[in-house]
Amino acid sequence: MMAVYEYKVVPAPERGRKGKGVKGPRERFANALQTVMNELGAEGWEYLRADTLPCEERSGLTGSTTTYQNMLVFRRVLSTYVTKSVAKPKALPAPEAAKAAETALSRAPDKAVPSIIPERGSDATDQAAAAAAAAALTAYRESTSGGAPKLGPATGRTQKPD
Repeated sequence: MMAVYEYKVVPAPERGRKGKGVKGPRERFANALQTVMNELGAEGWEYLRADTLPCEERSGLTGSTTTYQNMLVFRRVLSTYVTKSVAKPKALPAPEAAKAAETALSRAPDKAVPSIIPERGSDATDQAAAAAAAAALTAYRESTSGGAPKLGPATGRTQKPD
């Protein structure tokens, strides 16, 4: 199930708000913040985070300065939809996957490189795909051993440009 959100960004309060039993500047500021959060929460907005972001403002006739604004970010669910899962085919056990790879190689032309793309998923799928790929690579190496270079690690030698 997946949700689509709507976001609302409001400036954080700059001054505290008086309230019953609220004393001192820190408590007044916390009260102002709490009031904003409760008002938006009653409208269905969920508090997400507070950000301090740069804001370019005009200064004088042609100049500009950068100030930093404290913003409160809220979100609420717009809609929810269910994603359909696609049924994955069952993986063959490793010996059967190797036989299937050998059968595919015997039908392929001598110089063709087999295309085996393993499905990601369970460990059994990964093991079967690895076995099939190993079998295919071994069969390919054996079929191309007559003059074609074998696949393997680089030797460190570079070819001269023509």
